[in-house]
Amino acid sequence: VTVVESGGGLVQAGGSLRLSCEVRGRMFRSGAVGWFRQAPGKERETVAAIMWSDSTTYYTDSVQGRFSISRDKASQTVDLQMNSLKPEDTAVYYCAVDDWSGPDRLSAPRWYDDWGQGTQVTVSS
Repeated sequence: VTVVESGGGLVQAGGSLRLSCEVRGRMFRSGAVGWFRQAPGKERETVAAIMWSDSTTYYTDSVQGRFSISRDKASQTVDLQMNSLKPEDTAVYYCAVDDWSGPDRLSAPRWYDDWGQGTQVTVSS
């Protein structure tokens, strides 16, 4: 499986960006796709994730109500709509796939096997 992210960029605080993750190869029904981010000097954190089978989602507290994750089975893409962006959202955003997921695994980066190269998101104040 290959994962390719797109859609990063520079935006002012309060603005919006939409990230897209394309999964190339077989996406297992039991799998999940997550979006993660890592800012300089900080650990990688899970931003949002979605189960492939039933679209069960997870969001970290800091993005609740501002970000929305969705998936399209036909194109094997997972989008992350980011609204009301803040300077603290600045980071490299990564997409990754967990082939055999479950609701208790969605939030933990260690379960994800296939990672993309990342896309930079910069929010200016």
